[in-house]
Amino acid sequence: MANRLLIGSSTHTYEVQEGWGRPPEGMEYGFTHGICVDSQDRVYVHHTGKQSVVVFDRDGNFLTSWGDEFEGGAHGFYLHTEADGREYLYFADIERAMVVKTTLDGEVLLRIAPPDRPDMYDAERRYIPTDVCVAPNGDIYVSDGYGQYYVHHYDAAGTYIRSWGGWGSEPARLIQPHGISLNPRSAEPELYVADRRNYRIQVFTLEGEHKRFIDHNLDMPCSFYFHGDEVFIPDLHSRVTILDGQDRLITHLGEDQQAYKTEGWPNLPKTFFRPDKFSSPHGVCVDSRGDVYVAEWISYGRVTKLVRQH
Repeated sequence: MANRLLIGSSTHTYEVQEGWGRPPEGMEYGFTHGICVDSQDRVYVHHTGKQSVVVFDRDGNFLTSWGDEFEGGAHGFYLHTEADGREYLYFADIERAMVVKTTLDGEVLLRIAPPDRPDMYDAERRYIPTDVCVAPNGDIYVSDGYGQYYVHHYDAAGTYIRSWGGWGSEPARLIQPHGISLNPRSAEPELYVADRRNYRIQVFTLEGEHKRFIDHNLDMPCSFYFHGDEVFIPDLHSRVTILDGQDRLITHLGEDQQAYKTEGWPNLPKTFFRPDKFSSPHGVCVDSRGDVYVAEWISYGRVTKLVRQH
């Protein structure tokens, strides 16, 4: 018991499970970017190397891998359960400017083309989608986090509807809208956008109307995972943040205020890392038991499992 590594707060304590989810012999992670969990608590790790989707059971045993077509471009990663209970994966590929919907074993069902908006995009002004999410009615939202900083709205078939955003810090403007998700906790669905270079979350209606900012207790938020009344946010500046149902701080997990200030970050030597401290969290998910899985933006990949204690 003396060697257990515990992190968190009095209400949210987790044990660090070292060595969870190592890829099998002969496989190496690239940058680990996204991480998802399905209804069976299978965990999907998305990275930039070959076989870019690696699947484990909740104990960290390797199950399968696939996804060579996303090598080098792996980024946004989202699991959506449709009304009939079937689960699907969505990908945002930053190298190929591509958004794709697949089955859980990689069969491609839909490819969403870049928006036909010459007023926004041309040879110099690139479209680089970084994340994707799906509304209850099946509409699809894509955040152009590394290109021109817009959010694009499509129907379930991938037909373009509208866009909003663009560079800026005023309401409805964005600087690096890196992640996007549906807030299921509100009376009516809302879009949460990780307005990363503005160091805040911006909340919109499903039609793109600005509602409010969340700008406390965040340090470069990357994406979101909603679990019950809580939302888990990987802050790129070296911690995972948990907010309650009113978006008030519960705790930070694994915070390391030295990591992102260290020369060479995020590609620090393996000797730098400590099991109970994060360096560059990029993706997070939570399983049915409340255990947390974190993927970090590190060139050789890093995945951590935190086992909920109470």
